[in-house]
Amino acid sequence: MRQFRVTKLVVMKRFPLSLALCGALALSVAAAQSAPSSPASPTAPASPSGPAAAPATSTPASPKPAVPDRPNTEQALPTPASPSTPEPTPPASTPPVPAPTVPAKGLPAPSPTAPAVRAPRPTQDFSLSFRGELQKIQGGKLVRSSVQRSWKLPVRWVARSLEYGKVTSYLDPLLDQVEKGVNVRGRPVKFSQVGQDWVATDQPEWTFDREATKAALLAAFQAGETSGNVVFKEKKPQRSVALLAERGVFNHLAMARSSFAGSPSFRVKNILVGSEKLDYLFVAPGEDFDFNKTIGEISAKTGFVPGYIISGGSLALEDGGGICQVSTTVFRALYEAGLPVTERHQHSHRVKYYDPIGYEATVYAPSKNLRMKNDTGKYLFLQATWNTATGRLRFDVFGTDDGRRAVVGQPTVTDVKPPATPSYMPDDRVALGQQRLLDEPMEGMTSVITRRVTLRSGKVLEDTLKSNYRPWGAVYGVHPQDPRLKPEQAKR
Repeated sequence: MRQFRVTKLVVMKRFPLSLALCGALALSVAAAQSAPSSPASPTAPASPSGPAAAPATSTPASPKPAVPDRPNTEQALPTPASPSTPEPTPPASTPPVPAPTVPAKGLPAPSPTAPAVRAPRPTQDFSLSFRGELQKIQGGKLVRSSVQRSWKLPVRWVARSLEYGKVTSYLDPLLDQVEKGVNVRGRPVKFSQVGQDWVATDQPEWTFDREATKAALLAAFQAGETSGNVVFKEKKPQRSVALLAERGVFNHLAMARSSFAGSPSFRVKNILVGSEKLDYLFVAPGEDFDFNKTIGEISAKTGFVPGYIISGGSLALEDGGGICQVSTTVFRALYEAGLPVTERHQHSHRVKYYDPIGYEATVYAPSKNLRMKNDTGKYLFLQATWNTATGRLRFDVFGTDDGRRAVVGQPTVTDVKPPATPSYMPDDRVALGQQRLLDEPMEGMTSVITRRVTLRSGKVLEDTLKSNYRPWGAVYGVHPQDPRLKPEQAKR
């Protein structure tokens, strides 16, 4: 009778070595079952796991049915040296020890990778805000204000951006709206009259920075934030409210107007070019306002065009004809502000553009100039405005109100004389035998204007403007071959 030793197998799922030994023992048992029978030793010990074996007899043993092979699902492994030795059972609490990892040459040993932190799923719309800072001067003080706008970014597009890891293109139309709401062109400072008050405002240039805003939005989405700010670029104007405040320009001091209605186009052009050169002009404390120096060269190179000027008892064409409209208007504004006159000249004859009679100032560089002293102790600021439809030019003077008040009287006219005889100029636009009026005749006269300036202390200063005008005859344009022209004027 065959006897078999049965070995109890203990399989630990977590130990590869136990699985290998179990497979080897199973193969050994199957091989023993299929081997030919041999006489059992009478002294063979009992199996450790069963009762003692019965003594052997001469009666042949009945054959037992063969035990079917156990299905083998493991890969073939070498048979261990002692298959009958039971596999030791390791303690259940001992964890497996992984084999050490050998780093590649020249590379650092791998470090454990921290688990990725996913952004929380958004649950509400995102609020995108814009805030631009503004300043203004009002009531003699610097006032700060702001422009604020906001937009809502739908939560579904926030979630889509988190999914893509970038700001989704579905937000582009909304960002286009933001760009329109942020972008604005810059504008230099300008005083405007609001009721009885003067308000100075400017406008910095604001430009929406789309890429920087998208980067800030993505960072805010990933951090789980629900609001953020627009990123934009700001460029402040060179002439700004801040500069006025820094220089103490807080008050409106004086204003003056003049009329150039009915002027020919060349004259209008020169008036506007000259006025633009004086607009936004600062006059430092203790310095003279110098008209010729500020205007600079009067020529075609600097924007002026030929126009009529008074020369040699008649008219002549030169660049800048009509510039005296500018010098007259700015003179009146500074005179009304109570500034002392350093240099001023009147025209040789009365010009209707510059009435009231004698309240004017002519310039002709370098012999005739207009200069006024800034004795206020603070900066002065000039602002020019004009209206070509109505033919009006205006200058306003701003600075620090030091308490002085000026009152300019009406002109007193005396010694009136009749106009002189007419003169003639060649004009290609006039047919032979015809004439065209270029300048009106004017009487000769003397004009006196008195100004009284009262200082904060109560002291009163008084000065006068005296203008002597000689009689002036009408000036006509005639054909270049007209016999009324002087020999040196006629074309042969």
